[in-house]
Amino acid sequence: MKRGKNYKDSISLYDVTQAYETFDAVELVKKTAKAKFDETVEIHIRLGVDSRHADQQVRGAVVLPNGTGKSVKVLVFAKGDKITEAEAAGADYVGGDELAEKIKSENWFDFDVAIATPDMMGVVGKIGRILGPKGLMPNPKAGTVTMDVSRAVTDAKAGKIEYRLDKTNIIHCIIGKVSFESDKLIENLRTLMDAIIKAKPASSKGQYLKSITLTSTMGPGIKVNTQKILD
Repeated sequence: MKRGKNYKDSISLYDVTQAYETFDAVELVKKTAKAKFDETVEIHIRLGVDSRHADQQVRGAVVLPNGTGKSVKVLVFAKGDKITEAEAAGADYVGGDELAEKIKSENWFDFDVAIATPDMMGVVGKIGRILGPKGLMPNPKAGTVTMDVSRAVTDAKAGKIEYRLDKTNIIHCIIGKVSFESDKLIENLRTLMDAIIKAKPASSKGQYLKSITLTSTMGPGIKVNTQKILD
């Protein structure tokens, strides 16, 4: 793959073979972000588990203390009093069958998070094959299937992110923007890592954290020392 001048300049700023302490890694991500827009800071965590086994799944959600730096649009599938509750909490779209039909017929995805009350899962299930591949299917483990609609909407707006293994046993998440102060990014990173470490499956053997890489949207990957990630 041909790399641009900015990318090559960024690579020259650090040792690509070295795993850096958390603070140094974050500083390097900020320094190597050369784009003219406020790049997103991403973390990629390879775990020593096998996602093909049900008892080795790692999935959950956590509210980042400093948010993601992104404005989040929330859709809520609800009925009755829960519609009013969702709207009062700041949901961008609230409804039922009409929203499901809009998604199905118009390929409409003008939202970042979908939340549903349990009694609406029959409606949501009809478009599960559409929402699932996009990571938008409401899920109890992520706190997006709940009767506490107000809290779910508030958390989503505040910077709640979902983490889950992909088929290669890697978790991909965003932890903020390059414009964030380093200590804010580190606090977000450690909050996420603490949740993932606590979610370690009982059946997982050997080294759990295989590798951790930080990067910005357009920048190179910076390896992070897995042994001191929470220090």
